[in-house]
Amino acid sequence: MQADFFAKKRRNSLGFLLILSVITFGAIVITEYNVVKGFESLPRAVTWALGNFYPTQESLSRLPAILKSLMETLLVSIAATTIGAIFALFFAVMGSNTTRVNAFFGSISRGIATVFRNIDVAAWAMILLFSFGQSSLTGYFALFFGSFGFLTRAFVETIDEASSGSVEALRATGASYFTIISQSVIPSSVPQMISWILFMIETNIRSATLIGLLTGSGIGFTFNLYYKSLNYDIASLVVVTIIIAILFIESISNYVRRVIL
Repeated sequence: MQADFFAKKRRNSLGFLLILSVITFGAIVITEYNVVKGFESLPRAVTWALGNFYPTQESLSRLPAILKSLMETLLVSIAATTIGAIFALFFAVMGSNTTRVNAFFGSISRGIATVFRNIDVAAWAMILLFSFGQSSLTGYFALFFGSFGFLTRAFVETIDEASSGSVEALRATGASYFTIISQSVIPSSVPQMISWILFMIETNIRSATLIGLLTGSGIGFTFNLYYKSLNYDIASLVVVTIIIAILFIESISNYVRRVIL
């Protein structure tokens, strides 16, 4: 029986790899992508980057302005994520199979979250540009809507996994709905929810760079400004500060996860 199980697993893996290979080959043919030419261009790209795309002594004079734009991006990302998490918690409680009031409200909550989750933040930014123009507010709402949709789905799964047993036990004792939420659902789900929020903050900081290109704000706009003006040394300094900021936030996030989980 065990030999048959592993044989079946190997066949499934080989079948998946075969299907993936066929899809990849089909995509190359349809898009007329030249694989050889693509790999041949890599040495030229590396040579250009080493010769042009690096910080210089002169570019360091722009560091204060770059850090100011980076701080704006970080604050917008954190604010959008935390406010989105508050709304996501409410919709997750309404949409979870464990805590929903009824099936109708549960379906509505899940449906709203699905719509917001499946629209990319870049698409949200383009949509919101018509209402708010190029501003930090546009980037904030784009990140907020994306965070809300993703975190609602994550919180729903967290509630269903972490608190189903304790909810049933409290219901058997006759506890009220709000008592169940405050005494069982939230305490048992908070550690995992915090982990999801930290992950979303990391993701939003990366996304905010792209959003800044579209909304004309934050570190993304700063990079775009210097890159298009051919100031590659300053643009590379912007990239370095973004990388350092992301690594710093990720290290803090990983530490917090180790403490709470």
